[in-house]
Amino acid sequence: MAHSHANAHAGHDHHHHHGGGSHLVLWAALVLTLGFAAVEAIFGKLAGSLALMGDAGHMVSDGVALGLTAVAAWIARRPPSRIHSYGLGRMEVVAALANGVLMLLVVAGIVFEAIERLRAPESVQGGTVMLVASIGLVLNIAVAWLLSRGEKNLNTRAAFIHVMGDLLGSVAALVAGTVIRFTGWTPIDPILSLFICALIVYSSVRLVREALHVIMEGVPHYLDLAEVGEAMAGLDSGVLSVHDLHIWTLSSGTVALSAHLVVTDLTLWDRILKGQQQMLNERFGIDHVTLQPETGVHVVQLVTEPERHHGGGRS
Repeated sequence: MAHSHANAHAGHDHHHHHGGGSHLVLWAALVLTLGFAAVEAIFGKLAGSLALMGDAGHMVSDGVALGLTAVAAWIARRPPSRIHSYGLGRMEVVAALANGVLMLLVVAGIVFEAIERLRAPESVQGGTVMLVASIGLVLNIAVAWLLSRGEKNLNTRAAFIHVMGDLLGSVAALVAGTVIRFTGWTPIDPILSLFICALIVYSSVRLVREALHVIMEGVPHYLDLAEVGEAMAGLDSGVLSVHDLHIWTLSSGTVALSAHLVVTDLTLWDRILKGQQQMLNERFGIDHVTLQPETGVHVVQLVTEPERHHGGGRS
């Protein structure tokens, strides 16, 4: 059977611009994080504090993660090309995945170190730990504030999780330094570290799962494929049914949809297309739409292949 295909795209171009302000924020966070990591490493060695030394290593890993995030944000701003027709916006998702995995590896190292310190406690200068941890807490609050003012996407969320891990680490080090300073009870430090690790693991696992879902081109969690198909099929009397419906995330904030619509009359397509575009954008926030019309001769084929249907249709 011969098929006549007419593809139509939603009215927009493929140039997705990412805020340069977010890019600068990430670099500022990187400089602050690596700078204080050096301070923590020096004073941690002088004070004989594994807590500060461990937190310094943690901040170095976060600096690497922030650097990766900043580079990814810069790459994502590049325009589409003949090789990457959608642009490189998904690089932010790749960086978020890498950051999430890196954070889980860092947590594994902290847990191992905490267990070792529980088995063999060492003398720590609580006063020095308190002072450096207090400065670190203020710094991490400032970096978290900077990131919260940047663009909201998976990439910056990954960086924010790293910084929150540092912030919680500073709180733990401050509490541990205070307890050690006034009571001499050193096990408090690894115990608090294990508690913070549990919180970081929870956030990191969620981030990794979401990034993998985007990379695997899954339907966004807040959308229901059947509901979208039913809305498309029921929007216009000229639409008999919808099939080959796919919804996926191109990059942070950009959702794409493609589908075949069986229509009663191809001369109605311009009106149907505009109505579908408007509905999908306003109701579901889908702004990148590719629809292909087919004539009613395909109704028999659709009925015999129900597995290809998504959403409702009229008979």
